[in-house]
Amino acid sequence: MQDLSPPAAPLILTETPAPGVARLTLNRPEARNALSRAVIRDLHGAIERLGADPTVAAIILAARGKVFSSGHDLKEMTAHRVDNDGGEAFFRETMTACSAMMQAIVACPKPVIAAVEGRATAAGCQLVATCDLAVAAETADFATPGVNIGLFCSTPMVALSRNVPRKRAMEMLLLGEALSSTDALSFGLVNRVVPPDQVMDEALGMARIIAAKSKATVAIGKAAFYRQAELTLDEAYAYASEVMVKNMMTADAGEGICAFIEKRHPEWKDH
Repeated sequence: MQDLSPPAAPLILTETPAPGVARLTLNRPEARNALSRAVIRDLHGAIERLGADPTVAAIILAARGKVFSSGHDLKEMTAHRVDNDGGEAFFRETMTACSAMMQAIVACPKPVIAAVEGRATAAGCQLVATCDLAVAAETADFATPGVNIGLFCSTPMVALSRNVPRKRAMEMLLLGEALSSTDALSFGLVNRVVPPDQVMDEALGMARIIAAKSKATVAIGKAAFYRQAELTLDEAYAYASEVMVKNMMTADAGEGICAFIEKRHPEWKDH
């Protein structure tokens, strides 16, 4: 019998809202955009694909519905407790896959901007912290509430503790309380807070500014930023100095400096 059921909607929507800008949208609003294994897989693949696309300069990560992401799909994970090992293998595979996806965002040569119009909790909050930049609605909030259900947000802690001061991170992790967008801004979790109907325009504005830069220079800078942050001070300076030398040898650095001296707009070659 022919299957007449409609095809399943894509878990991740991909659009091009402006030249050089790609937008990925989490498309599970009925499940509060929970990060199921399939969502993690598809988002990871989309990030890597766009990272390798020479026409893309910046990526916006958004979500449909009132919740940006509620974190891991607890219903999916609970269903695996009946496995012979109580779900241990599935839990390990899920955490490994999610961690790899988060690291793919950091490794992506294109800046990723979170456009947060709703609530972001647990691994959803981790996703916001992992993005290079974040714009939030005044009505959005953030939380790492795992401690409230006996599951400490250990993997979200990795991204959170690298983006906000330690005492603030511990406050979120230990109390498990919701953080307003205003507090998220003061904590350093997000860059800008705007009215709900302006979130996408603000994120798109940032993406357009990035898209006007040399892709090669932005890629060099993003990689260097995360690498130096994990080094000691002397190691960071030695590494950053070498990066500066290599950057100076690129065609775009030569063009950009000449354009500045000649008071004209640079013509990027993206190498």
